[in-house]
This record gives sequence, C-alpha cells and structure tokens, in this order.
Amino acid sequence: MRPDVSTLPGGNLVTTGLRDLADRAVTDESLLVSIGRPRLVQLGLDVAEGFDDPEHRLYDRLQGRFGDAAHGRYNALVRQLVSFERALACAAS
Repeated sequence: MRPDVSTLPGGNLVTTGLRDLADRAVTDESLLVSIGRPRLVQLGLDVAEGFDDPEHRLYDRLQGRFGDAAHGRYNALVRQLVSFERALACAAS
C-alpha cells in the first residue's frame, strides 16, 4: 500500500509538481519534479514526461525572482525533493 505522498516531507511540492507537469505547466514545482523524475518513477510514482534541462530552467526562474538568493532557494528546493524521495523509499519498504 502506497502512502499518501502529500503527507511526506516535501509532499506538497511534489504533489503540486506532479499535477503541473501532467498539465505541462512550467512552474517551479513541475521543474523540480522533472529533476527528480528518474528516482520518483523508480519509487513507483506515475510521473509525466519531464521538461528538458529542468535544472537550468528552475535556476533561471529563481534568479529572475530572487537574484543573488537564487542559489540558496534552488538548493533548498532540491533538499526538499531529496527528503521526499527518502521518506517515500522508507514508507514503501
């Protein structure tokens, strides 16, 4: 039985990203899910085809809004994705 992914750490980002990616909406969350797509699929999630070059596209979006703080924001988002992946792996075992 798969857990409710929205309750896992970072689940809100991933849930939104999965929906946005399925709708082909380019958002921070859909780009983040595109980055994590290989691992998310490996963990059993149904993930739409990802966007090309999601790492750079996400960073560019963040830099446009946050300037020099983009690096920290980018790293924080990736840490949340990794936390989600680890929690999902633990919940699935």
